[in-house]
Amino acid sequence: MRIEVLGSSAGGGLPQFNCNCSNCKAYREGKSTVKRRTQSSITLSEDGENWVLFNASPDILEQIHNSSFLHPKKLRENRIKAIVFMDAQIDHTTGLLGLREGCPHEVYCTKEVNEELNTSFPLFKMLESWNGGGVKYNEVFPNASKFKIPVMPNHEFFAHSLISNAPPYSLYRDNPRVGDNIGITIINKKTKKRLFYLPGLGVLENHIIEEMAKSDLLLIEGTLWTNDEMIKGRFSNKLGTDMGHVPLNGENGLIKVLDTLKKPRKILIHINNTNPILDESNKEYKELISHGIEISYDGMRIDI
Repeated sequence: MRIEVLGSSAGGGLPQFNCNCSNCKAYREGKSTVKRRTQSSITLSEDGENWVLFNASPDILEQIHNSSFLHPKKLRENRIKAIVFMDAQIDHTTGLLGLREGCPHEVYCTKEVNEELNTSFPLFKMLESWNGGGVKYNEVFPNASKFKIPVMPNHEFFAHSLISNAPPYSLYRDNPRVGDNIGITIINKKTKKRLFYLPGLGVLENHIIEEMAKSDLLLIEGTLWTNDEMIKGRFSNKLGTDMGHVPLNGENGLIKVLDTLKKPRKILIHINNTNPILDESNKEYKELISHGIEISYDGMRIDI
């Protein structure tokens, strides 16, 4: 399985257009220890030709431009053969509008996400006029049987329900349903290698920790360093857990759980521009790395 990180940041990217936090400012001033990051998305392939996209960020066109393996070889060609939505967040779905010339798209998501993207934020309906019907919907059932995606015939996919939050525009904000947020395990049927992808995670439930322990590779959210990061920085009046993000540091933080896991390679994704780990000269970055935890970056390739 070939994994390409198209975008490694949380919503807004780095630098965020209206933000002058220490990381955004440092990048604009040319500090070498802070990288440019677009909004989070990955893509997978088993043959290097046909790709499955996980989330379509608002930066998808820039990400494709920066990824030669996604460039067309024919006069008109879409190398993205399927799109999986993990939730209905704006920073994970809006890029679908930029891909409208490639319709119809094979889309995989839960019925809850499908509902949001047909009603409260009707991207799917908006695309019905493009190239024969916009999207072809394939329902994903969390905590049910494995499902398949035809362009990756040697792999199986399994969706796990996650406790996080519904999008701010949603009727279910602060009261999310099962299916509003999922993580996905991808299993190579030949090698039995397992990737667990969780770009949004609000609560470390036992069934999620058990799945993490079985995985060979974790791509897991690292949005915030501390739960009160946004409040202390005067960026928001909400805790990370209120927004659906478990913090990295602290008594109930993700680092403590990751320290208990011996098998998987641990890589963070969906990292907010305010997070001090994004400046490699900071003590927080050095502390994170000392735990054997990596930080993904735009353009990162992983093979398992």
